[in-house]
Amino acid sequence: MREKTWWRYVVALPVMFIYLMPFYILLGVAFKAPNDASSRWMMPNYLYLENFRTALSGKIVQGVRDSLIITVVSVTLIVIIGAMAAYPLARNRSKLNRGVRTFIMGVMMVPPLSILVPMYRVMIYLNAISTYRGVILLLVTFQLPLAIFIFTNFISSIPKALDEAAAIDGCGPFRTFFSIIMPQLKPVTTSVVILTGVTCWNDYQFSLYMLQSPRITSVTLAVSGFFAQVSSNVHAAAAAAVLGVLPIVILFLLLQKYFIQGMVDSAIK
Repeated sequence: MREKTWWRYVVALPVMFIYLMPFYILLGVAFKAPNDASSRWMMPNYLYLENFRTALSGKIVQGVRDSLIITVVSVTLIVIIGAMAAYPLARNRSKLNRGVRTFIMGVMMVPPLSILVPMYRVMIYLNAISTYRGVILLLVTFQLPLAIFIFTNFISSIPKALDEAAAIDGCGPFRTFFSIIMPQLKPVTTSVVILTGVTCWNDYQFSLYMLQSPRITSVTLAVSGFFAQVSSNVHAAAAAAVLGVLPIVILFLLLQKYFIQGMVDSAIK
C-alpha cells in the first residue's frame, strides 16, 4: 500500500512548503531587530522581543478584542440563520426552492467591492458606519450563501422519515428542526464555523471602509497601521500579525478533527 501511495508525499511536500513558507518568514521578521539586514530566509540566532512590545503598544489588543466580538456574533448568526434557511430548501424540492438555491449560488459569485458604493449608501442610511452592527451585517450577508449551501447538502442526506416520525409525535416544524435536525449538524456546523470564522476574522475590505472611527478597529486594520507612506515598521507589523493569527490558529487546531469530519461527510452525503 505504501508503494502505491508514495506519490502523495511527493505532491504534499511542495504544497506544504508553499503554505508554511509565509509563516516561516513572518516569524523570522517578527523576532529580528530592525537593524538586522540578513536575509528573510534566515532565522535569527537571538530573540528580539521589542517588536512585540511595539505591537502591543499599538492597536493590536483592541483589534483582537473588536475582531473577536465581530467574528463571534457574525458566525453565531450565520450558523443559526443558515441552518434554518437550509432546512426548508433541503426538504421541499420545488421549482421555487431550486430557484432560490440558484440565486444563493449567484450571490456567492458577486465580488463585494463591485457593489461597495450602494452598500456604503445603505450603511449611511442605517446609521451603521463605524459600528459593530454595520460590519456584522455585511459579513453575515456575504457569508450566508456558503453556509446555506453546505447545510442544505448535509440536511438533504438526513432521512425525511425522522421528520415524519416527529410530526406523528406532535412536533411542529420548529421543534423538529431544533430537536431532531440541529443535533445532527454538529460536524458540518464545525466546518461552517471555521470557514466563515476565518473569513470574518481576516476581513479587511469591509473594516477599511466601514470602520472609520478609532473607537472600533480590527486585527487587519491594526496590522496595516504600522505601514505609512513615509515610513513603515515591518518588524512590528510582523509581530502584530503573529499575535493576530494566534487565536484563529488555536481555534482551528482545537476543531481540526471535527472540521475534517464535517467536510468529508458533506462531500460524501
